Amino acid sequence: NQLEQLRQWTVVVSDTGDIDSIRKFTPTDATTNPSLLLQAAQMSQYQHLVDDAIAYGKKHAKSDDKQAVLNLICDRMAVNFGLEILKIVPGRVSTEVDARLSFDTEATMNKARELIKMYDEAGIDRKRILIKIASTWEGIKAAEQLEKEGIHTNMTLLFNFYQAVACADAKVTLVSPFVGRILDWYKASLKRDSIPVEEDPGVKSVTQIYNYYRKFGYNTIVMGASFRSAEEVLALAGCDYLTISPKLLDELQKGTSPVVRALSPDNAASSSVQKVVVDERVFRWQMN
Repeated sequence: NQLEQLRQWTVVVSDTGDIDSIRKFTPTDATTNPSLLLQAAQMSQYQHLVDDAIAYGKKHAKSDDKQAVLNLICDRMAVNFGLEILKIVPGRVSTEVDARLSFDTEATMNKARELIKMYDEAGIDRKRILIKIASTWEGIKAAEQLEKEGIHTNMTLLFNFYQAVACADAKVTLVSPFVGRILDWYKASLKRDSIPVEEDPGVKSVTQIYNYYRKFGYNTIVMGASFRSAEEVLALAGCDYLTISPKLLDELQKGTSPVVRALSPDNAASSSVQKVVVDERVFRWQMN
């Protein structure tokens, strides 16, 4: 099937908080985010994880402030789901820092350390955890320091080539450029109902990032994310990692058409992408 063909060149990651779904598709890694966890938390089979998080938050919050208690409950719930997922996947799980901290370097670092401490206390090797951080300038600076401390990062909310370059320069472990959300923006901006996959700006963005990283010898992993169709996934066959929803994993598992490798180190080496320098000034300008 197409999923097995894809696995020849690409590490398949499951993009869900549904543990039963992860068990079904046997991915190497798994990614979660607050939206996916909220969906999973409403399923009765995971109520015990929610109950534990509530009890933990009430007991360990540093103040009686309701928001502080709620924040800790949410953090603990994310870790609880992560711990369950790590019982299934052989690789890593990604756990996300509160997006409201995206423009605060110090707060992002502190939150990442708190999440890692919970995994440490559960006996989990840090190598199996990726802390998801928004690819703002402040988030990238936080990730750069965290990587030096042995805390591995997954840079999310990435829509722009210059974000990706800054992340690689900061020596982050992995970036997650958003394929589908880029497509959504272009469809709305151009007032088009659809864009063929060969013209898909999200696919083109990830291809450019992959080619840049491989051509210039960066170690940062490229993981395409936020897919709208199986066609988008297959258009990036050969990308280091791809994180894919259960719905699209199911489509790929049922698909039987041949899959052709689209991205490769050889293609990257011969690509026309040029080296660029991204400092804070360039970064902020390119984000306008």
